[in-house]
Amino acid sequence: MQSLVLTTALILTPVGVLAQEVGGPPNNVRMRIGPLFVNPTLALSNAGRDTNVFNDPTNPQEDFTVTISPATDLWLRLGPTWAQSNIREDIVWFQKFASERSANNSYTLKWLVPLNRLALTTSWAYVNTRERPGFEIDTRAEHSQQAYVVGAEYRFLSKTFIGAEAHVGVTKFDPDASFLGTNLHDQLNETSTTLSLSVRHQLTPLTSLLVTGSDSQDRFELNALRNSESRGLAGTIKFDPAALLKGSATFGYKDFQPTSRDVPAYRGTTASVDLSYVLLGVTKFGATATRDVQYSYDVNQPYYLQTGVTGTVSQQLFGPLDIVVNGGFRRLEYRDRAGAVIVAPNRTDRQTTLGGGFGYHLGRDTRIGINLAQAERRSPLTLHTYKGLQYGISVTYGS
Repeated sequence: MQSLVLTTALILTPVGVLAQEVGGPPNNVRMRIGPLFVNPTLALSNAGRDTNVFNDPTNPQEDFTVTISPATDLWLRLGPTWAQSNIREDIVWFQKFASERSANNSYTLKWLVPLNRLALTTSWAYVNTRERPGFEIDTRAEHSQQAYVVGAEYRFLSKTFIGAEAHVGVTKFDPDASFLGTNLHDQLNETSTTLSLSVRHQLTPLTSLLVTGSDSQDRFELNALRNSESRGLAGTIKFDPAALLKGSATFGYKDFQPTSRDVPAYRGTTASVDLSYVLLGVTKFGATATRDVQYSYDVNQPYYLQTGVTGTVSQQLFGPLDIVVNGGFRRLEYRDRAGAVIVAPNRTDRQTTLGGGFGYHLGRDTRIGINLAQAERRSPLTLHTYKGLQYGISVTYGS
C-alpha cells in the first residue's frame, strides 16, 4: 500500500542514507532549550474553493475549505547519540460538507547510535488520517499506518559502508471505510515486512552511491488473494542538502510475485526520484518521479503499476515577489485477475495536474501565496473520471 506524502517517507529511507543524515539540527534551527533543539512550522493552505469536493464525474459539488498544519521538528542530544522527532497535525475544514472535516495526525521518532565504525538506527512512524489513500480512491477514508525500522551500517573501508535493515509496515482502515461499495477494511488491511542489504560508497563529501537488495512479503488481513512476495535490486544516488543539486534518485528492478495463481506477476523497472536545483539563487527547479506496484481496492484488478512525473519551477521576480508553476502526469496500469468478468480489461487510467501562483515573502520565514490548481483523471470507466479546480490563498511560516 503506498505511503502518504508525510514524514513516513523518511522512515523508509535505506539505512545507508539514514545513517549519513540523521544527527544534530540544521544551522538555521529556531529554538534551543538546553540539549533540546526545536524547529516549529505553520502552514495555512487550501484556504479557498474546491469545485469538486468528491471527485464526482457527473455531479461535482463545490465548497469552501481550509487546511491548517502546525508541525514541529525536535532534536535531543543523548550522550554521543541523537534522537530526532517530528510532530504534525493537519486540521481540514469544509464549510458545507461536515462529513469531510478531519484532524490528521502524524508522529515520527528516530534514534541514531554511532559506535566507532558501526552505526545503529531505529525509527518509528505513525499516521492517522482521513485523506485520500492515493490517486485511485476518491473517498476520504479514515485509516492509519505504522512503520518500524531497525538498521545497522558498518564502515568497511574509508568511504565504503555495508548496511542491513528490517522494516515492518502496518496499514489499517476503519471498519466502515468504503469506496464504490467496496469495504476498504476488508480489502486493504495489510502487514508488509522487508529485509534489505546495502552497500554505500561516499563519492564526495556531498554525493554518495547506494546499491540495495531487498526481499519483501505483503500479507493482507482478510483477503489472502492479494498476498505477495517481492525481490528487488536498486541503485540510488544521493546529494547532500548542502549541494547545489539536492535530493536523491533511485532506479531498480522488481520481481513481484502474488501468491495466488489467478493474479499475474510483474517483473520490471521501478523508480523514485526527488531532486531540486537552485540556479543563480533566484530560480528553483524541482522534479519527482515514481514507478512501482500499488494495490487496488478492486479484487478483480488487484494491483496496478503507477508511473508518475511532476515538476515545479519557482522564480523570484523582484524584491519579495515570486511566481510558481507546476504540473504532473500519472499513469495507472491495471492487472486483471484470471477468470474475472471485467468491464475494461487491463485498463489504463491517466491523471494530470496543472497549477501555479504568486507569492509574497514577509521576511525570511513567512510567505503569503495566491494559488490555482486543476486536476483531471481520464479512464475507460466513467466512475473513475473527474475534473476539479482549487483556488485560494496560503500562508506558510518556517517551511
